[in-house]
Amino acid sequence: MQLFTDIRGLVLSAIADLQSAGDLPAELKTDAITVEPPRDAAHGDMATNAAMVLAKPAQMKPRDIAEKLAVALSNDARITSAEVAGPGFLNLRLADHIWHDLIHAVLSSGSDFGRSDMGLGQKTNVEYVSANPTGPLHVGHTRGAVFGDALASLLSFAGFDVTREYYINDGGAQVDVLARSVYLRYLEAHGQAVAFEDGTYPGDYLVPVGQALKDKVGDAFVGKGEQFWLAEVREFATEAMMDLIRSDLAALGVEMDVFYSEKSLYGTGRIEEALSALEEKGLIYEGILEPPKGKLPEDWEPREQTLFKATEHGDDVDRPVKKSDGNWTYFAPDIAYHYDKVSRGFDALIDVFGADHGGYVKRMKAAVSALADGQVPLDIKLTQLVKLYKDGEPFKMSKRAGTFVTLRDVVDQVGPDVTRFVMLTRKNDAPLDFDFDKVLEQSKENPVFYVQYAHARVSSVLRKADEAGIDVSDAALSAADLSINTHDAELALAKKLAEWPRLVEIAARAHEPHRVAFYLYDLASELHALWNRGNDTPELRFLQDGDSATTQAKIAQARAVGVVISAGLGILGVTPVNEMR
Repeated sequence: MQLFTDIRGLVLSAIADLQSAGDLPAELKTDAITVEPPRDAAHGDMATNAAMVLAKPAQMKPRDIAEKLAVALSNDARITSAEVAGPGFLNLRLADHIWHDLIHAVLSSGSDFGRSDMGLGQKTNVEYVSANPTGPLHVGHTRGAVFGDALASLLSFAGFDVTREYYINDGGAQVDVLARSVYLRYLEAHGQAVAFEDGTYPGDYLVPVGQALKDKVGDAFVGKGEQFWLAEVREFATEAMMDLIRSDLAALGVEMDVFYSEKSLYGTGRIEEALSALEEKGLIYEGILEPPKGKLPEDWEPREQTLFKATEHGDDVDRPVKKSDGNWTYFAPDIAYHYDKVSRGFDALIDVFGADHGGYVKRMKAAVSALADGQVPLDIKLTQLVKLYKDGEPFKMSKRAGTFVTLRDVVDQVGPDVTRFVMLTRKNDAPLDFDFDKVLEQSKENPVFYVQYAHARVSSVLRKADEAGIDVSDAALSAADLSINTHDAELALAKKLAEWPRLVEIAARAHEPHRVAFYLYDLASELHALWNRGNDTPELRFLQDGDSATTQAKIAQARAVGVVISAGLGILGVTPVNEMR
């Protein structure tokens, strides 16, 4: 039940009636007409911009159209009033039975309430995390992992066919550095004293990897030049790091559908194939780039390189894909990887990058636009930095990692549910402060607690009613007579529930899962407000002694809130709690 869509349909039907009566021109575009919650709830239940949209093409004053629409809409039993506001907005109030029907719809649909077919099964690839396989995931990866995973779940809930994907950056020089670092730990496992030079990875997490390598090959590599061991140690170390990364992701509740290796693009003709596809479109050429803007690097010199005409697809400059020495640039395998995605038949691509990849956005969009002839959109979401605090001080680096705070450090401190929810309490492109003390605080100021407390309250009242012998099954609550629920606080709760299906579609369309977290906080606020009113107004309490019918009517609303909170937390990857400790 998408109530806002239903009322929009009613508005469009009223417009059609006015057209048939000759009160409006026959040919009018209605795509831009919306029905949404008013900015001020005191103005009504819903507002429509219909008159404002139609005024210019109809060559009429907005208020004149709004007044005609108000009369037409008032004839419908669902509308109790239609009032013209300002230059021509129309505020609508709905009959109480509409909100009662909404509660029944939530209980009847269960966890599927709000689920949408908006995506029409479009195949959508969401690539996220994609950290270099050189160590454990850090807190920045944590935010990207949570955001990407929640976005994937949101899109699935909205009817898209989603593939979760991790791109393993195992084709660059960093994996050689990893191999050398593991070799040092291998020598250490043999009792040798070692020194980690600049550029190697000194974290303790490589100690067990060095020991495992010793267990596998014994002393076969001791004292040998790297030409004898580099390739094998690189593969061994990469696999060990990916096992660690998979374990880190599992601790956060993240499971990938696909792990795609960058290394698989080299020596297989895939990079050449992708660039050949661009060359056939006339987008590859040999040329010399202009010097970079600003201060000219001392080592810069004009060199002929193989370039991609990125400027023909929205980029600021053309981009090199092959260096003058014949080696690929970092961009070339990324082009090939996205060419593979397009070739796999995805209808849309989403990449989740860290804040430090902002300069990569335009070139990657240009490449996908060129490869797919503009038919496969690529949306790139940047996740901004996370600042960690504990006891009022910045949280220090992890001894295990050596240089940064790991995902495990965060999860071990507060658990996966709190970690995930807090990571979604800000829009992805806004910086986030993560205070370990505050996120565990039991107060309204802590959104994790506030939402979980609402769900726990619902569970509590259901248990108590059940213990009192009242049938609180969804079937019984769905059949309850809700006509007695007419208090403003009760109706406000139902109105907030009505926003859930609309919110799902808006958040999915904008690729903004943080909207779900915000909505859940607002919904929890309405539940707590109604609960607290019951302290002073006994007839609003969910449990009505000696009156099972009234209790069922009251509890039906609470149960509906629980259903939606559970569904919303499911999208965020958070487990709802049934009781607070």
